[in-house]
Amino acid sequence: MKSARQAAFEILIKMHRDSAYSNLAIDSKLNECKMNSKDKALVTAIVYGVLERKITLDYVISLHLKQSINKLKPEVLVILRMGAYQILFMDKIPVSAAINESVNLSKKNKCVFASGLINAVLRNISRYEIEFPDYKKDKNFYYSIKYSCPADIVGLWIDSYGEDTAVKIMESSLETAPTVVRVNTLKTTTNELVNIFSEQGISASICKEIENAIVLEKAGSIENIKAYKDGLFHIQDTASQLCCKALNAKGDDVVFDLCAAPGGKSFTICEYMKNDGFVYSFDLYKERVKLIEDGAKRLGVTNLNAKTLDASVFDDSIGFADKVLCDVPCSGLGIIRRKPEIKYKRLEDIDNLPNIQYDILQTASKYVKKGGRLLYSTCSLNLAENDEVCDRFLEENKQFSVVKSLENVNTFNNNSNYLTLMPHINNSDGFFIATFVRTE
Repeated sequence: MKSARQAAFEILIKMHRDSAYSNLAIDSKLNECKMNSKDKALVTAIVYGVLERKITLDYVISLHLKQSINKLKPEVLVILRMGAYQILFMDKIPVSAAINESVNLSKKNKCVFASGLINAVLRNISRYEIEFPDYKKDKNFYYSIKYSCPADIVGLWIDSYGEDTAVKIMESSLETAPTVVRVNTLKTTTNELVNIFSEQGISASICKEIENAIVLEKAGSIENIKAYKDGLFHIQDTASQLCCKALNAKGDDVVFDLCAAPGGKSFTICEYMKNDGFVYSFDLYKERVKLIEDGAKRLGVTNLNAKTLDASVFDDSIGFADKVLCDVPCSGLGIIRRKPEIKYKRLEDIDNLPNIQYDILQTASKYVKKGGRLLYSTCSLNLAENDEVCDRFLEENKQFSVVKSLENVNTFNNNSNYLTLMPHINNSDGFFIATFVRTE
């Protein structure tokens, strides 16, 4: 049977070579390997830990190398990162075990030539505290190493939100995101579902941030839970649930959800509407539309119609809507603690996103009836994708006005009608919501 560390090594190598998504790579490997729950937890902890702390780990490793870290074979570098992570950040693993198992990995993966180097570097790392760079010389570099966040993103957040808030965002990016589920109010109630979870041995508590939401702890594979198979809930962070609430869909509304897959927001909107009215969930790809249809069937949602649509191109054949949700593709800088690999994108690679987002928002606005509501959202913490897109939209579309998205929700900037949700403030994903009304 494959060891947990070997499985973690193979996942990290695959991600290094193929740029695979962490959650998909982990799920694939765990399904392939026969492991107990303890070993699966170790695999997940090491993989996500190495991804989260990669910049810090590489900095520390470099301090104990005579050569450039870039000259190491990928297999050797991955083994060093895994060993260093266990030594520095996993208190329950003995240092000796972290070092010995790393050396064993080198021998099992055709890196026996580097076993001495791996042993020496990890032993040196275990002897010393991390020496961070000098804050006074370069604060962006200091924060980059301390919080394992690329310096350009550090600078972006400091410029956008101020240093104190930027630090809190970076701190939260290294924390474990809560697992929140949305109660399917078409089939059950919050209290009933909490009791059902308890009967199934799952720790569950009622979410404080929004009604009909439950926080799960150590639930394991969600899809295998009987309550999930029975369609009593779907997984959805509180930020996305607040987004649906801000749309304020009523029972007799016609609602368009553009860029809808995998359908979580559409499902919540349908539940708010109590299966009345009409919700049209659009996505560009047929296979993703199938995901929406499958989810709706599991939940017993009957007022949803899923179709293919290019959200950037206006299609007058689909008609008009009372409410339009425009949750656009974004950089994902608000969900780094769920997908740590996101932060390693180069900022220049996302420079054109605001133009794409604006085009989708502009197209979405054409579907809104007079007096109707248009909601723009992202899971990014980047002014260029958020406030600046919406400011431009208001400037160029005088027939729309902005309204306060939600009352009584603590937000980063209380002076703005836009709603920016922060992980450290709202215990949610980083998220942006702007709500507009068509006045003419």
